[in-house]
Amino acid sequence: MADNITNRVQNSTERDPLLGDRKPRNDEEAHSNADHSNSDEAEPLIKEPTTSELVLVLCGTWLGSFLAAMDSTIIATLTAPISASFDSLSLVSWLASSYFIANAALQPLSGRLTDIVSRKWGLIFSNVTFAAGNLICGLAQREWVMIFGRVVAGCGGGGLTAISTFVGSDLVPLRRRGVWQGVGNVCFGLGAGLGAVLGGWINDVWGWRKAFLILVPFTVLSCILVTCFVNIPVKQSERSAWKRIDFLGAFGLITTLVLLLIGLNSGGTIVPWNHPLIYTTLPLSAVSLFAFIYVENTHALEPIIPIKVVANRTVLAACFTNWFLTMSIFSVLYFAPIYFQIKGLSTTQAGIRLVPQSLGAAVGSISTGLIMRWTGRYYYLTAAIMLIFIVANVLVASFNLDTPLWVTIVALGMTGIGYAGMLTVTLIAFISAVAHEHQAVVTSASYAFRSTGSAIGITIASAVFQNLVSRNLQTAIGDRQGAADVIRRLKDNLEVIKHLPEGWKGDVQQAYMDSVRGVFLTTLGISVVGAAVSLLMREHTLYATLSRK
Repeated sequence: MADNITNRVQNSTERDPLLGDRKPRNDEEAHSNADHSNSDEAEPLIKEPTTSELVLVLCGTWLGSFLAAMDSTIIATLTAPISASFDSLSLVSWLASSYFIANAALQPLSGRLTDIVSRKWGLIFSNVTFAAGNLICGLAQREWVMIFGRVVAGCGGGGLTAISTFVGSDLVPLRRRGVWQGVGNVCFGLGAGLGAVLGGWINDVWGWRKAFLILVPFTVLSCILVTCFVNIPVKQSERSAWKRIDFLGAFGLITTLVLLLIGLNSGGTIVPWNHPLIYTTLPLSAVSLFAFIYVENTHALEPIIPIKVVANRTVLAACFTNWFLTMSIFSVLYFAPIYFQIKGLSTTQAGIRLVPQSLGAAVGSISTGLIMRWTGRYYYLTAAIMLIFIVANVLVASFNLDTPLWVTIVALGMTGIGYAGMLTVTLIAFISAVAHEHQAVVTSASYAFRSTGSAIGITIASAVFQNLVSRNLQTAIGDRQGAADVIRRLKDNLEVIKHLPEGWKGDVQQAYMDSVRGVFLTTLGISVVGAAVSLLMREHTLYATLSRK
């Protein structure tokens, strides 16, 4: 059935993808059409597949996205037991950030590379890499091996998430794209929610290693489905695939992101901010960024990220909206389980309490997709979504040791609605603001912003938490006999709380609670900035056919 899709390809020229015979609805739409009229490259035009064909193709990609989402949050409820195994709570930051650094480094490449070598081979490579990384994590006996496994898994997981989105954009018109992306986001959200619950349950029953190993056979199944059903044609060129790949740009982008995230992730946690590592990595990252921009603007025949396209007002605003809101949501996702464990809950119970976030994500994804299909508009919808997300973060920032369960359910559910709604809306804004030939590369650029946002958000949250918890513990119990040793052990292992001397537990819990609240207040501020940036996006036409007519 996948071959039917390939056979129904027309090599039409799409010079003015957003120009139609009708008059634009408003000045912003006219501006949008003017932007698109500059595209003059021939682009394969795929006729719309039937619903059954589309489901078969997308199921394989959605399974991979589901597994990648599960892997990104399965670690949330495992940070405490993994850190306890290696006697280092500071490992929390690297367990998450190493995965997202790899995501950020490779996701921007996936758009252009799969334009050249095909979506199928990109997904096969991503599945294999993802499985290998989780196998390494499950067998790791040392910290550096664990971190290496997270890096390898991150390389694969980033591709699984991004390329599945490209496939949907290849096959579904803009007007209906939001609904199908909503379904894809539900799969991603379900994976993210089950990851937290499954991670905690597996840890309590079999140990944390099995949580990584169980992902491997399902990844093999995803690879088989992709091989059988994903067969989207690539743009033809007289140049060979190797000559079309922008190796210099790829190297520059990877170098920029890796140096930036290593510097930010190390500062204040692994080494002091005035350490030579920080003074080296951050300036070199800036130099590499300028070199990358120069290469992409002047030398690359097929740039990894076309700078002029990304500089489009709507694209840039949507990228930064993804960046800020991802910083916020992942800080909440990684510290909400710590909040629940401070209250004395097990990792399984903490994971279950993250389920409302996933349910909210499902509601946010589907509802925003349907609204855009019915109305063909998204600007005011974006404003409503941002308001929901800010209110949710206000509620999260109000958490304390006595907060009722229903308040945490409502708050985390609303964060899911706001974040998933934002992802769906900004995706449509991305691909409607540019010509068809650029939709994969701008989407992959957005994933780079999301991945760096994940890593930077967790880094900021971890730095805030580590600094506050040291001060708050010292204030709470620093004057008691043997406090220095207890504080040292508390900073590396939350389980120590359960074995504290009589009369210490309440003060220590409150010290931790004040530290976590500092994290949540920080994420609230970040979400407000993201909401303000989102209002800079323009409204573009959502066409009902792939030909955008």
